[in-house]
Amino acid sequence: MDWTSLRLLLLLLVGCLLAGSWQPVRAADVLRLATTTSTDNSGLLRAILPQFERQHGQRVQVIAVGSGKALKLAQNGDVDVVLVHDRRAEDAFVAAGYGVERRDVMYNDFVLLGPRSDPAGVRQSADVVDAFRRIADHQARFVSRGDDSGTDRMEKSYWQQLALRVSGRPWYVAAGLGMGEVLMMAGEMQAYTLSDRATHATYSARTGLEILFQGDRRMFNPYGVIAVNPRLHPQVNHAGARALIDWLSGPAGRAAIGAFRPHGEQLFFVAPDG
Repeated sequence: MDWTSLRLLLLLLVGCLLAGSWQPVRAADVLRLATTTSTDNSGLLRAILPQFERQHGQRVQVIAVGSGKALKLAQNGDVDVVLVHDRRAEDAFVAAGYGVERRDVMYNDFVLLGPRSDPAGVRQSADVVDAFRRIADHQARFVSRGDDSGTDRMEKSYWQQLALRVSGRPWYVAAGLGMGEVLMMAGEMQAYTLSDRATHATYSARTGLEILFQGDRRMFNPYGVIAVNPRLHPQVNHAGARALIDWLSGPAGRAAIGAFRPHGEQLFFVAPDG
């Protein structure tokens, strides 16, 4: 056997050995999930996604941004599936043909936070709009997400109901940040802010902020999952997206969500069947 033949044989042997111990990650094995920061900051995804990954052989790449940005990524075909909390925007996204197979997944609620001293008297509010009116009347410091997230849009809807333009006011701070970062900022500034309950529960020990108003039906916070339309973007991992949607809305995913109770507190509730 000449040197060239021997070299080829050695290369084949090495290739066989490597093939037995290392497998490249195929594109179909990676699922790109764009989601709101609340599902990431709260620790929910870190708790439940490993179960899905083990069961379905998919590695989920999480991109945590505001709901508006998540839907934009999906519209452009830069992700395979979205998990967000802005029902009006979700319905528009599906109606425009960008998304398919939307399903309700879970819900919690928004809470209005502030310092214990409560300078605007938010604790005495009759409803959530009255709470925001009190903040504006007292020109109390308020930190807004300012990032076109579901939380940001919900907050702005309250100001709109008051016909108040708060952008540019010296007491109103538009941070342009995720929920966790906004909570830390509001804690340092002893300011008011609107948060989803789950992220507040995760950060409360670090911020010192208290729930000053809650329970208004207008603070309901549902989450939905949507696959990117493969007809618009054939390159997406649609099979993986459908598997995640089925899992989140099925028995295994619902059980995982319900079991997520850091410090014994349930932060997300599964959506009703049907």
